[in-house]
Amino acid sequence: MTAVADRTANPASPASALVCRNCGAEYPLGAQHACFECFGPLEIGYDADALARVTRADIEAGPHSLWRYAGLLPVGQTDARVESNTGMTPLIRADRLADELGFTAPVWIKDDSANPTHSFKDRVVSVAITAARELGFERIACASTGNLANSVAAHASRIGMPSIVFVPADLEPAKIVQTAVYGGTLVGVEGSYDDVNRLCSMLAEEDAFENTGFVNVNIRPYYAEGSKTLGFEVAEQLGWRLPGQYIAPMASGSMLTKINKAFKELVGTGLVPESSWTVFGAQSAGCSPIATAFADGHDNVQPVKPTGIAKSLNIGNPADGPYALDAVRSSGGAMAAVGDDEIREGIRLLARTTGVFAETAGGVTIAVLRKLVEQGRVDTSVETVVYNTGDGLKTIDAVSASGRPSAVIAPTLAGMRDAGLL
Repeated sequence: MTAVADRTANPASPASALVCRNCGAEYPLGAQHACFECFGPLEIGYDADALARVTRADIEAGPHSLWRYAGLLPVGQTDARVESNTGMTPLIRADRLADELGFTAPVWIKDDSANPTHSFKDRVVSVAITAARELGFERIACASTGNLANSVAAHASRIGMPSIVFVPADLEPAKIVQTAVYGGTLVGVEGSYDDVNRLCSMLAEEDAFENTGFVNVNIRPYYAEGSKTLGFEVAEQLGWRLPGQYIAPMASGSMLTKINKAFKELVGTGLVPESSWTVFGAQSAGCSPIATAFADGHDNVQPVKPTGIAKSLNIGNPADGPYALDAVRSSGGAMAAVGDDEIREGIRLLARTTGVFAETAGGVTIAVLRKLVEQGRVDTSVETVVYNTGDGLKTIDAVSASGRPSAVIAPTLAGMRDAGLL
């Protein structure tokens, strides 16, 4: 693996180092994801002066995509950039949902199902593949619960880069098809996502894969930063201010923490006024190691064997679990988990009140929001952003049993009358 370890990132990037999230040790920018001192995870550190030079005018003059925030991301202004028109997804004011849940303040849906492959994963993949190309990798790979596989395969096909993606063999058929159609190599693995991820971690160390960038293994520090654009966009779409609280689904816990990081960076650079916000996290009861640790008052997250319909959130050993716990607790927020029937009702509630059809992860988020409101743990007088991370057509089987015609009639007025519709 010497060839990969020696790779360095583009110096034009505002990123300055890889920083251990546990012990604070710093390393040069490159293809490394774990600390050599304590084995903790690495994330991107930035040159504060470089970030401070970014202005609202710079951003607003940029492309109508996540790359308008390039000055706040860990990749340079290079030909390696992957432009897929990802980002700048709708921020929908959900007044009917707010009324139903008892909010007196605005509720907004950040709808990332509008991305090219219909999930927020297009954000992290755009940044990760750009970083991989800057680092000199010739093939791209990932371990995935589905949405990431779709996105990696699609982005690779767009730029003519070979891809190999690994998924649990029992993944939803829609997500299998949406990955296979792009023509890359798709490998079904007998086991859970955690088994898939473990295999990819081993493969990343194999000589036969030294030319391969695994977006959520050896390129993970860059990959994770793509989620910050979910925070940047909300601030810009709200007129350069932050909401009082947000709620996001949790699989690894990374997205929730990166939105929080984005808000902190926006305040630190002066792009938005100083403010505070509360963070809420949502999990499925079939895979709720982070929410369980929160409820039990623990700092460590105990791995679980995932079950349930929210397969895109089924990471039984979440890498960012402790950091998600810290983000929620330090903000005064909360977490909860909901069962499959509650998830289905969450999907229907969002669709019925906003016209947004979410995948199961979105159903989890809406159902948890409702549960936390009922428990009095969410302040309904505070402006709230809800993150919907994927399209309901990806997990249509979850609600297909209730997706039937209201009535089947003869093509006559009498048929309408007999059905009570006239």
